[in-house]
Amino acid sequence: MKKLKNLISAALCLCTMCALALPASALSYDIAAPGDPEYGKPTSFEPVVTADGGAMKNEDVSKNAALIPPGFGTPTSNMLNTGEYLTPNLVPSQMAGAGQVNGNVAVVVPPASGSTGSYPTTGTGVSTSPSTAPGFTEVTSDLYYSDGSLGTLKIPSIGLTVKVFEGTGSAPLLKGAGHFEGTSIWAGNVPVAGHNRGVRNDFGRIHTLLPGAVITFTTKLGTRTYAVTGVAKVSVNDVSGLEPTAVNMISLYTCVNDQPAYRWCVTAVEAV
Repeated sequence: MKKLKNLISAALCLCTMCALALPASALSYDIAAPGDPEYGKPTSFEPVVTADGGAMKNEDVSKNAALIPPGFGTPTSNMLNTGEYLTPNLVPSQMAGAGQVNGNVAVVVPPASGSTGSYPTTGTGVSTSPSTAPGFTEVTSDLYYSDGSLGTLKIPSIGLTVKVFEGTGSAPLLKGAGHFEGTSIWAGNVPVAGHNRGVRNDFGRIHTLLPGAVITFTTKLGTRTYAVTGVAKVSVNDVSGLEPTAVNMISLYTCVNDQPAYRWCVTAVEAV
């Protein structure tokens, strides 16, 4: 029995010595990192806007095509494909096309095939009137159609055709777009509002309009063709866009989704 105890003690002693003899690394363990983690890789990617309409996608092969975004709050700050050239003295003339701007004024493109009207060739994108007096046409009873509307607004590029009724309250906007009461219906500035969700979604895409996009407004006084010159996000309290102007233009307003303190405002000037 004593020999057995001695044998067990010897075995335990031997195991202890073996354990102490193992290198420290044999007692540690490693956690493998995920394969190809690509640390520092950006989580978002902003496309490069190029003067060829974005055909080069995310590869700007020449700084001559690079655009500096327009400043915050400028007339084209929310308009797609606008901005000043990074190197304007190096821009090939054939690349200066629709959507680019000189300063903050959009260059207007020629009308689409089948459309009426012509556009400025001066590169300003804005038609001006020799008169500086604001134009104004009052809404009178003889300007109403039999359905109660004052006219029809069309924007072919977003597939919009909508009747325009007097007033911007809930009743007119349930039937179509609404003309701001007390503003001009023909000469000078014609402000119009519309819904962009719910039962009516007439103006849901107006903030995507590009410079030069055609807008027509037909009333009993005739049909006017306008070209978009600006898309801006303005304060709900900003009523400057309702003021009369010497230039014939149309101003379209709609709400900004989830931003009740702001409105989208699209301005378009008569094409001459």
